[in-house]
Amino acid sequence: METMMAAVLVSPRRFEVRELPVPGCGPDEVLIRVDRCGICGTDIHMFNGHYAMERLPIVPGHEFTGTISRVGDRAGRFALGQRVVADINIGCGACYYCRRNEVLNCAEVRQVGISRDGAFAEYVAIPDRLVIPAPADAAPATLALTEPIACVVRAARKAKVRFGQSVVVLGAGPIGNLHIQMMRLVGAAPIIVVELSGERARLAMQAGADAVVSDPSQVKDTVLKMTGGRGADIVIESVGLPQLYAQAFDLIRPGGHVAAFGITGPGDSIPLALLDTVLKENSVKGSVAGMGEDMHDALTLLLHGRFDVAPFVNTTYQLAAIQEAFETLKDRPGALKTQIAI
Repeated sequence: METMMAAVLVSPRRFEVRELPVPGCGPDEVLIRVDRCGICGTDIHMFNGHYAMERLPIVPGHEFTGTISRVGDRAGRFALGQRVVADINIGCGACYYCRRNEVLNCAEVRQVGISRDGAFAEYVAIPDRLVIPAPADAAPATLALTEPIACVVRAARKAKVRFGQSVVVLGAGPIGNLHIQMMRLVGAAPIIVVELSGERARLAMQAGADAVVSDPSQVKDTVLKMTGGRGADIVIESVGLPQLYAQAFDLIRPGGHVAAFGITGPGDSIPLALLDTVLKENSVKGSVAGMGEDMHDALTLLLHGRFDVAPFVNTTYQLAAIQEAFETLKDRPGALKTQIAI
């Protein structure tokens, strides 16, 4: 039996690097030898015991790139050694939701690294229809950003951002920084960011924010001042805190839109002024994962230099040190992404 090394999250805040069987490769699958896998906010929620605990033990990890190691009998469009990235959302492929590229609502959906073993491992098996070829000369650290960029591509699509619309981004951590860059690409203006960390505020300005507010007492006044007294057209919550969701609704203009992105606890909720929402024609749209064309578009944007990836590719840990990598994340505010080299 072939074996591999993998990082198993056995309980909250506890990884074990174990020798496990190499995943089987079905006729419609490819086996990928993982090179790099980034640590996502979802992985952090799982590590801290705030998300998907019923699925432990599990091998997390879904922001990855690698090379084809084995090809199923019906997966002939791939060659051994070919560099790839992959969509992590595995639906049935035929239902109403899959046909509409709303795969997370498929009754059979499984997500790599979240509801099935993922890429903090030497090998991962993926259905060939979800695998996307990547240039052989592209840096693995860069390609491993395809999935998180797909998430902000989808969020921008769901929010239907138009040129010249004002946007507030709540939180300028890794995904918040990518939201800022995405908003810049689609022509939003002004882009106002709320971030308490001085280092992440600096990186937010570097990413294209027009203003960063680090004093909570100044947020509302700043947004009103920069939007002609109306409030923001769109507010993106990228942290996952109920109090920030409440603030998001307070910052939108009449007729404005809240883009719900940050993952909260399963029982978290906020009061919503229903009459206000109806009379002002406000709206909210959830979005959390890129899928389908979002992945292809993200890879295209990435390969053509539309995102500044420098703050995302400067911190790497080996698989054997994954426990340390997670435990010390809070000590690296200037490193927007920590990646695991497999």
